[in-house]
Amino acid sequence: MVPHAGNLALLGGELCLNFANTVEYRASDRTHEFLKDYSDLVLWSWHVDILTDEQAEHLLQEVRQRQEEADDVFEQAIALRETIYKVFTAIIGGYPPDSASLETLNALLAKALARLRIVSTGRDFIWDWASNDKTLDQVLWPIVRSAAELLTSDELSRVKQCAGCGWLFVDRSRNRSRRWCDMRVCGNRAKARRYYERQRKQSSRSSNPSPGAA
Repeated sequence: MVPHAGNLALLGGELCLNFANTVEYRASDRTHEFLKDYSDLVLWSWHVDILTDEQAEHLLQEVRQRQEEADDVFEQAIALRETIYKVFTAIIGGYPPDSASLETLNALLAKALARLRIVSTGRDFIWDWASNDKTLDQVLWPIVRSAAELLTSDELSRVKQCAGCGWLFVDRSRNRSRRWCDMRVCGNRAKARRYYERQRKQSSRSSNPSPGAA
């Protein structure tokens, strides 16, 4: 199955990291982008349960009439994604995030939190978003909130970057020993590369015996 915005593996452990992972192999010449336009953004948001089927369908209908506005929201989404990636990779590397990234995140957070409401369910109360089916940027609000909550949580020190594809994930293993977003994918690829390299070196030594060998 070819991965795309609507079926992309969700290995980050948190919504904001899964969003950052809509690009893979960032540090290589094989970078692959899964979000190419606002429709892809809607499809991914449906995939991660930000949107219901009905909400996703309404937004896809809206974008046909409001393409310029949708393009603007899409640019905001990509800016948010890259900010999340920069902030968390800086922390992983042991550096404080740059002030510009934090300012961008805080500006988007203020906009998102202004839409947050306490709603009665009849028995108790829950957090919900004040939006309607025509609010194009509603897909961004839960992502920003997720990033803020992870940054201020006890799990921040568990955020890591996959040694294979570069995706971000929360390492919830008991001994914090995970190196890969998915051992079955990136881990096995790394094993295969190491095996190939060992075989290549052994073959090279066999075909080029050392001086003085019988």
